[in-house]
Amino acid sequence: MELGAFSISLSVNNLIISKEFYENLGFSHFAGSLEQNYLIMKNGNALVGLFHGMFEGNILTFNPGWDENAQAIDSFADVRTIQKSLKEKGIKLDSEADEKSSGPASLVFKDPDGNVILIDQHR
Repeated sequence: MELGAFSISLSVNNLIISKEFYENLGFSHFAGSLEQNYLIMKNGNALVGLFHGMFEGNILTFNPGWDENAQAIDSFADVRTIQKSLKEKGIKLDSEADEKSSGPASLVFKDPDGNVILIDQHR
């Protein structure tokens, strides 16, 4: 099952301090802004999203249809196809994509340890 580009979305207390920390690890600003309360930081193929006041806890994020540079890829599994496969495997979903829709959609579920996983398709 191809899930798309991977990143981790971190809920941070101080966006500026977190930005500086990840810059010290070799990450650079890729997307988002301080005014929007989030920054996407990039180091090679690694992506770390820093989010202030948007959600609790950290989230493993996959983006079907995108590569690690947020560029569209030609062939990808639609989020609704992924959702169907997860359901067939007995994975409980916390939120679902509308199976009758097309284009952008998302779904959320948790791993056995309660870590939140977001499949977020933007196209």
